[in-house]
Amino acid sequence: MGVQTWTYLLVGITFALYIGIAIWSRAGSTKEFYVAGGGVSPLANGMATAADWMSAASFISMAGIISFAGYDGSVYLMGWTGGYVLLALLLAPYLRKFGKFTVPDFIGDRYYSNTARIVAVFCALIVSFTYVAGQMRGVGVVFSRFLEVDINTGVIIGMVIVLFYAVLGGMKGITYTQVAQYCVLIFAFMVPAIFISIQMTGNPIPQLGMGSTLNDGSGMYLMDKLDGLSTELGFNEYTNGSKSMVDIFAITLALMVGTAGLPHVIVRFFTVKRVKDARKSAGLALLLIAILYTTAPAVSVFAKVNLINTVSDKEYTNMPEWFKNWEQTGLLVFDDKNKDGKIQYVADTQVNELKIDNDIMVLANPEIANLPAWVIALVAAGSLAAALSTAAGLLLVISASVSHDLIKKIFIPNISDKGELWAARISASVGVIIAGYFGINPPGFVAAVVALAFGLAAASFFPAIVLGIFYKKMNKEGAVSGMVVGILLMLFYMTKFKFGWFGGGTPDDWWFGISPEGFGSIAMLANFVVSIAIMKLTPPPPLEVQAIVEDIRIPSGAGEATEH
Repeated sequence: MGVQTWTYLLVGITFALYIGIAIWSRAGSTKEFYVAGGGVSPLANGMATAADWMSAASFISMAGIISFAGYDGSVYLMGWTGGYVLLALLLAPYLRKFGKFTVPDFIGDRYYSNTARIVAVFCALIVSFTYVAGQMRGVGVVFSRFLEVDINTGVIIGMVIVLFYAVLGGMKGITYTQVAQYCVLIFAFMVPAIFISIQMTGNPIPQLGMGSTLNDGSGMYLMDKLDGLSTELGFNEYTNGSKSMVDIFAITLALMVGTAGLPHVIVRFFTVKRVKDARKSAGLALLLIAILYTTAPAVSVFAKVNLINTVSDKEYTNMPEWFKNWEQTGLLVFDDKNKDGKIQYVADTQVNELKIDNDIMVLANPEIANLPAWVIALVAAGSLAAALSTAAGLLLVISASVSHDLIKKIFIPNISDKGELWAARISASVGVIIAGYFGINPPGFVAAVVALAFGLAAASFFPAIVLGIFYKKMNKEGAVSGMVVGILLMLFYMTKFKFGWFGGGTPDDWWFGISPEGFGSIAMLANFVVSIAIMKLTPPPPLEVQAIVEDIRIPSGAGEATEH
């Protein structure tokens, strides 16, 4: 069977599985819709969290970025994995003990203010829509290549599938669907990596293969080979970075603290029975995530070496079928500037004739390496699983923010359980339509869009959550002021330097030399400073709120919390 037939078969089977699980586990109450009834096992929650966490950015785009950025791309590995550790150890157990459905719910109650709740809902919607745009873009990329439909049609197909199981099953349906999606995506990521590692180095473990010698008899190490190929074409050495240390640090920090403030990941820890289970599922998720994250650098190296060897200074007419297939998607473009019929792939933009979208590297990698058709199709199914699992989690955050935090808590406090459930489903439906629009009109490639979402989460939620847990004197005036300043500062910087608003600007104009992807760290610091400064000038929170902070931090009978 050909690649397209295999793709239809594997994608069809996995989609049928997801829909079947959604029907089997459909939500019958708001508690099942928001937090899966609170009875998910640590293992199932760990797998679901890993799938929720490993989005299209992790599966499709991260290795693509590392392929082209080399050392500079390591910020995504360090930031995202470090951030998950921060979330698991610093925040998840305390938020689980607080026992609310959503992050805006925590902020609204902790800061005893509907104003704080509304600001938190606004921030959650901004973060979630920015993030989900990247997922829908990933869905469109996969469909456009492997099912041979245009990207817009691919996004619409993805919207329908996500809408079905997110709206029907809520968190209960999403949780068990994500368990299946984790199995699909990790198998799909590892199989081609193992194949290519054996093919290039003879080592079946990709992480070790990346540091091994080539099995072509040259005795040369794979990384030395890639460094040599890169410098021959005028690029930086793959193992040396070009970004400033300040920007590397800022991006890594923004990704770390942004992770710890992501509402769709935090809500996963409300789905288990006990605080102890939240800790267990966080640890299990970290191990499951590490399988992909330690393999991604190897995949990026394999893909880049194979790509350069296949296209550099080769006759265009002799290009293999995969090249022509990706050309049809518009994500790979050859412009024969000197009309010699050969592909000039070099660093000099005036001479370079090949434009490659970062997002195709993982997807094209098995084709470039001439792997069997079923492996190529498996990668397509895995990338769809990654994108759809995260999109579903984000849609739940969007629907819960509107139905629970706005309608139930502010506008219609007496709404029935059934009415709130319908409001949540309608909110999710509207959310998926907006998400689809951003998927069709994305502001950048997948990981860049997702990185901006992390910056927004860092700028808004992280300080409010950390201070809310660890500083009992933090009051509503300080928290609200900090969130407003942080999110507005990040939005201004992002739109100015990413989209050219407010007069635009070039990298030479970046504040402190920090890119938009890293500016969340600066906006976060501004949030902390403003929060604490305003808190010092305003009345302390009520004693009962301070008692809540004591309770969520210290187990019963273990004594009192310290002042700070």
